[in-house]
Amino acid sequence: MRFAVIMAGGSGTRLWPLSRKGTPKQLLRMIDGTSLLRIAFERLGDLVPPERVLVCTGAAYADQVATELPELPAGNILGEPEGRDSLNAVAWPAAVIAARDPDAVIAQVTADQLIEPVAVFTSTLAEAFEVAESDPDALVTLGVVPTTAHTGYGYLRRGESVPGFDHTHRVLEFREKPDLVTASEYLASGEYWWNAGMFVWRASTFLAQLAALHPASHASVLELAEFPERIAEIFPTLHKTSVDYGVMEPVAAGAGTAHVVAVALPVQWRDVGGYASLAETLSHDAAGNALIGSSVRLDAADNVIINTTGKGHLVGVLGCSGMVVVTTPSITMVTPVDAAERVRELVALVRAEAGERYV
Repeated sequence: MRFAVIMAGGSGTRLWPLSRKGTPKQLLRMIDGTSLLRIAFERLGDLVPPERVLVCTGAAYADQVATELPELPAGNILGEPEGRDSLNAVAWPAAVIAARDPDAVIAQVTADQLIEPVAVFTSTLAEAFEVAESDPDALVTLGVVPTTAHTGYGYLRRGESVPGFDHTHRVLEFREKPDLVTASEYLASGEYWWNAGMFVWRASTFLAQLAALHPASHASVLELAEFPERIAEIFPTLHKTSVDYGVMEPVAAGAGTAHVVAVALPVQWRDVGGYASLAETLSHDAAGNALIGSSVRLDAADNVIINTTGKGHLVGVLGCSGMVVVTTPSITMVTPVDAAERVRELVALVRAEAGERYV
């Protein structure tokens, strides 16, 4: 049977102070009043029924996830006691699903992306399911067809096409986030796609690669699936690494017993990781200011101005361009857009100087 796992564990530090420990970005209703998690769930359409959709999230967010997605059975919300990177956010659910259905095929999707048109995404995901179902040795990833020489995304280099599928290619290698010159070369070559961080595979195939590459982690997630009451003991011992570093890149390079293929995803794709990408989703005024909440602007252009304090509080911006201004009930942050990717550094300083209550 087909299953889906939505990865929704991060707190979204780069969107601080909008996103904080108690209000992670995937649960903020900031996209036309809808959360990124809800959007990710609805984007699955009819491909996977709700009873076979799981969410891997932080344990502290489990109740909020249940409220946001009431369609899910309680046992389908997997709460991590701490973050152990993306390898474990896919390995643990794979072990849980394999225990339910040894023949399961899993789509791993994320809760921090916006994708349009949705119909293209669902047709692409359907092809990815078909590839994994027809080829038991395939680890399938989705490759976003690039539209710009973007330096903020990882890339994958595609090889020959896979017979029988119109939009699927072998993956020759993964590449890290490039500089602008290299990204421009990738775009011009036509051989590279953006790495979307979404995958489809048979649970058994993925777990076999995990056993070959990280045998201790493989044994631990199987034990965790069998004895979930031991999560506080087992989970912190899992090897902390990303699924790309831990499995996908080694397998693409010839390790393991599987191979990596990619299905083309020709969509408008945004990874809503920081304020620059969030701004692309918001309404703008005539001066190019991206806006949430009440504000008044004078001689202000190309800013991101967010006010979540509610009624009775107004933000005034005068003579500023290219700034991020965020006001919440307890925190105000101001930074140039160009420095917004450094918000994590600011959060670390806030934690050290002002305490955990502000993070």
